[in-house]
Amino acid sequence: MAFCSKERPFVKADPGYEAGERAAKFIGAKTVNVPLRKGTWDHDVKAMLAAAPNAGLYYICNPNNPTGTLTSKADIDWLVANKPAGSIVMVDEAYIHISKNAVPTTDLVAKDKDVVILRTFSKLYGMAGLRAGAAIARPDLLEKIRPFTAGAMPITGMVGATASLKSKNLVAQRRQVMANIREDTFNFLTAKNVDFIPSESNCFMINVKRPGKEFYQEMAAQKVYIGRAWPAWPQHVRVSVGSKEEMAKFKEAFAKVYNA
Repeated sequence: MAFCSKERPFVKADPGYEAGERAAKFIGAKTVNVPLRKGTWDHDVKAMLAAAPNAGLYYICNPNNPTGTLTSKADIDWLVANKPAGSIVMVDEAYIHISKNAVPTTDLVAKDKDVVILRTFSKLYGMAGLRAGAAIARPDLLEKIRPFTAGAMPITGMVGATASLKSKNLVAQRRQVMANIREDTFNFLTAKNVDFIPSESNCFMINVKRPGKEFYQEMAAQKVYIGRAWPAWPQHVRVSVGSKEEMAKFKEAFAKVYNA
């Protein structure tokens, strides 16, 4: 959190991934949460700028966690062009490989903009336990981040990341498998008239129309474990897309619990 402070807030969408917000609070920086844009459920970049016109860091998770929705490249470009001088736009692209339509923002780094991009091998590449990842930014911005890193990656992480990058068809193949299972689940929910937010990631949000924590516990009683609710959306739960067999068990349990 080298870019924000009490005077220059950390700004994120709500609901959104909270790790950056927690880090900002840890160092005593002010944090500002801005609701996702109603209907499209993407980052409302103009509202984010209006809510904190002097922010030190604007955080965009794209695709967003937990909704799996996309913020357009045009909106990100607008925020970069209109943000206050000296502030940073951080684009978390952890889930970008899963989405067919997400547009990378690496061109902004190539243009020497005040942008830091985060990437990881923990999602589509399946290396969650090894935590291999990278930050992409101008050298001066990377130097500001360096004191906050954990140091050198383990050799297992480096070997796994290298092997993943050499597998030319891995991203396209896994993306298609994920899309097929996700769409089958969406068809199931649509047939039951369930209110959910269409996603381009490996997670999505369902409006269960009662406290999400309660719904989670009822699903757990069926031995199916889903994600939690976010305070901003207490009646929504986050569901991760698993294997075909796992989602079949999810659908069976969901049909029992949702209609209970």
